Amino acid sequence: MEILRYLVIVLTYVGLGLGYLPGLRMNRATIALVGAAMLMALGVLDLSGAWSAIDYKTVIFLFGMMVISANLAACGFFQLAVDSTIRYIHSPFGLLVALTFGSGFLSALFLNDTIALILTPLVVSVTKLLKLNPILYLLALAGATNLGSVATLSGNPQNILIGSFSGISYLDFAKALTPIAFLSLVIQVGWLWCLYPQVRSPLSCLQVEPPRYRVFKPLLIKSLLVTVGLLAAFLIGIPTAEATLIAAGLLLVTRRLKPERILKKVDWDLLLMFCGLFILTEGVQKLGSLQWFSGFLHNPLTILGVTVLLSNLVSNVPAVLLLHHVIPHPDTRTWLLVAASSTLAGNLTLLGSVANLIVAEAVAKRGHKLTFAEHLRFGLPLSVITLALTYFWIYREAGKLLVAVVILQIRFLALGAVGCHNQRRFLPHGGYFHGYGIFSNLWKSRCISCHKVLL
Repeated sequence: MEILRYLVIVLTYVGLGLGYLPGLRMNRATIALVGAAMLMALGVLDLSGAWSAIDYKTVIFLFGMMVISANLAACGFFQLAVDSTIRYIHSPFGLLVALTFGSGFLSALFLNDTIALILTPLVVSVTKLLKLNPILYLLALAGATNLGSVATLSGNPQNILIGSFSGISYLDFAKALTPIAFLSLVIQVGWLWCLYPQVRSPLSCLQVEPPRYRVFKPLLIKSLLVTVGLLAAFLIGIPTAEATLIAAGLLLVTRRLKPERILKKVDWDLLLMFCGLFILTEGVQKLGSLQWFSGFLHNPLTILGVTVLLSNLVSNVPAVLLLHHVIPHPDTRTWLLVAASSTLAGNLTLLGSVANLIVAEAVAKRGHKLTFAEHLRFGLPLSVITLALTYFWIYREAGKLLVAVVILQIRFLALGAVGCHNQRRFLPHGGYFHGYGIFSNLWKSRCISCHKVLL
């Protein structure tokens, strides 16, 4: 019986890591639910124990954020945001910057998987109209939705979990991790600028009309007012689950929009998976299977390493649920480290986060292919750098000085190039960037006028 129980646990977590079980039509939601049910059938826990294991505050928070995101999508808010952005884009680099920071900002406010799902077809359409390589910009979208979601408790499901477990307020969480999210987005732009020469093209993009869409103004105004009110409630310290549920309730009071249109956009699979994972983790804890993990979690660096490893093996949400029971006496800094590292680890491989898979699957349906190797070339260095900065920012005061130095070294992203003949050129209007400092050996640029190499 004991062997059978552990076999169920192993198969369940293998399925959660792969996203399926070979030979069976099961997704992560059904795998988690079936695994939990099998542990109940094998006597690990009963129905009342399973029910009490579910963290209802996390489920309510997730549901409320999904309803809010569905209303914003239905009224055309996200399409309007993309349209307003690309009207001022004049170069491939400008599009990269706008997409990175725009999707990162939206992912900080709403669930990152939702942003990836909504923006992927829009990015494919825009790059097709502008005759640009879509893979580059889809990598930027996938990376930015992960990086931007680090900043707040509402950015991704694992942050929501950690907020429930730790009791950290929305404002304190944002104060601690927003600088890491912003700096990581800047680093991503710089890294993609190095990897893809077409981003450095001096040619301006043709001005084209964006895809047509429809905006429902009454719903747009109502959704924005409720969203702003919700953010204000977060900032003044109202419990996140209660505030989110009230906001969702206000948006569901409508005369024009059928409730089925909103409710069918709620990710019921994700909610079901969370319930199954709560029960599964409780069963694993009752079996004592987590005790051997404690030996690896004696300092912040090992906590970082184990979090990154588990996040890529079984996905970040199951990883956080497991770590919740084994980290000895976690304080605020430990929870912040787990939150940031479990999210940043999602950029390591193509399978590291749901947002990556959403982008890969969506682009495959449109005739393009985002390979594992191409994502690894982008994601591995980015993850190593951002995880190192996260560790130093949270645990070492000297790390803040390091971050300041890095910011100075990558200021070329905002300032542009200094050419010959005292000419200043900015890439969004046709100029080249000039690499210097720690980047000076990675590339060289030429003056627009005389083509002299700028060292």
